[in-house]
Amino acid sequence: MRLSKLSWLPATIAVLLFWHTLCEVFPPSSYLKGAGPLGVANSLVELAVFGDVEGYTLLDHISASLVRVFVGFGVACAAGIPLGLAFGLWSGSYDALKPVVEPLRFIPPIAWIPLAIILLTGLAQYAFVVWLGSFFPILLGTVTGVRRVDPSLIDVAKSFGASEREVIFKVVIPGALPEIVAGMRIGLGIGWMCIVAAEMLGGKPVGLGRLILRYAKLLNPSATIAGMLVIGLIGLLMNEAFLRFERRLFRWRPEVTV
Repeated sequence: MRLSKLSWLPATIAVLLFWHTLCEVFPPSSYLKGAGPLGVANSLVELAVFGDVEGYTLLDHISASLVRVFVGFGVACAAGIPLGLAFGLWSGSYDALKPVVEPLRFIPPIAWIPLAIILLTGLAQYAFVVWLGSFFPILLGTVTGVRRVDPSLIDVAKSFGASEREVIFKVVIPGALPEIVAGMRIGLGIGWMCIVAAEMLGGKPVGLGRLILRYAKLLNPSATIAGMLVIGLIGLLMNEAFLRFERRLFRWRPEVTV
């Protein structure tokens, strides 16, 4: 068991050694000199303690990005789950809206950023882009989950006199919940990636996307990579938190978590 807990260590050490060699020993570009693990760690400390060139600390950037993501993700859940239940339960409703829903699904959320900048302001700009990225995985996960519920379970519930409302809330939703939660986890990951792109193009000076763009323009690779690492680590932590939630919620179905 201890070996399994430390199985990540050799790969991590190998990556750090390769990174150090690439940036400090044989840098392909002079700009990468000093952007190795130690340089990036030093930039992280400076950003956390002293802030960036505009005075915003790393915590300020992280807080701004997380608020934008969770607002957009919350709206996506509030819209995607009920609509997915409707589409899954009544296929005619999905068929009627398919010519509208499906083309929108294939438009990248990043393509909506210019329109969001024109039509929206403040938090709504960023939450809208996150909503677009999160909505469709949640919607499709819910539809898939509803349609995969065993019809025999519904028939048994009806044979015992369950009303349509009871069938939905006591059979369909619990049966579809693993796919709904999986769609939420995927949607949160896509939303986190979308917020970084939105912050790069948006006008607000604070946010992790804005942080890495600012230091890229200043030709400071160590601070840029530091911001990228923070984005990746937060994404990892959010995904792991969701996986732990799934494992607790679906202890009766361990195969649904990966």
